[in-house]
Amino acid sequence: MLNRRRFLMSTAAAGAAGLAGLRLTPAFAEGAPLIQIFVPAAPGGGWDQTGRTMDQVMRAEKLISGSQITNVGGAGGTVGLPQFISQWDGKGNSLMVAGMVMVGAIIANKAANNLTQVTPIARLTGEFEALVVPAESPFKTAADFVAALKADPTKVPVAGGSAGGSDHILFGLIAKTVGVPATSLSYVPFAGGGEALSALLGNQVAAGISGFGEFSEQVKAGALRLLAISADKRQDGIDAPTLKDAGIDVELFNWRGVFAPPGVSDADKAAMIALVETMAKSDAWATECKNRNWTPILLTGDDYAKFVAEDSARIEAILKDLGLA
Repeated sequence: MLNRRRFLMSTAAAGAAGLAGLRLTPAFAEGAPLIQIFVPAAPGGGWDQTGRTMDQVMRAEKLISGSQITNVGGAGGTVGLPQFISQWDGKGNSLMVAGMVMVGAIIANKAANNLTQVTPIARLTGEFEALVVPAESPFKTAADFVAALKADPTKVPVAGGSAGGSDHILFGLIAKTVGVPATSLSYVPFAGGGEALSALLGNQVAAGISGFGEFSEQVKAGALRLLAISADKRQDGIDAPTLKDAGIDVELFNWRGVFAPPGVSDADKAAMIALVETMAKSDAWATECKNRNWTPILLTGDDYAKFVAEDSARIEAILKDLGLA
């Protein structure tokens, strides 16, 4: 699957000198199956974009000859996660895309499986959330949105990702900050970003929350109006205030990363980390991140595992506080 010489040279160039002499295991030997990317969400959303962009960059960098992408949507990844755990066990050439959304969904849905059962490989990107409305919406500013929310939250349905995910968490935090009970909110969850976008463009909901990258093209085209972003400061190239600028003391950072299945060998885990590090340090990946408004936040291996554990605890506390867990 991987060109052995190219793989070893690229990992060394990326600073992974300690892995330069790594003996490739059967999952990574020449002629082995292609990289398999498991996306536990419907096509069109952030995880799907991440998986397909990884495929594109790894092909362009000649790190792989191709990949097979599998989508299994539903409930913030908690439908796909059990399949990845049970059916992909030990497959050392496989990666699952996941992130903060799955952490929240696992907690909110009281899922039987969680991320301690898979193998952390790398945190890749972070993305601030965006609050948007259809172009025809009477809401011209975030203040207009908040005023309507305070008047009657049941008349302000907001589309986003699965229940308990980053979109839902941000909506709850906004409500709590402006004095609206989280239990009174009308949140409309969708399995994929494409479905939420369709609801917005069809004026079936009052607003939408998701990563800015999922809305950017429609915002540029004038089909959606961007009210605010959840960043800590204004972002270059994004003509919108932060929630804090708009008087809503909230900021939120959505991260995405990849995991290998349970049961992979230490050698396969090390090889996969090296592969993803090489991809993440390439100019091609940097260009894609810039074009998609993703912030590169590479963190791998044990450090990534520690981060996931800490973030899971933080999100559980937020969801309990908001009455979502």
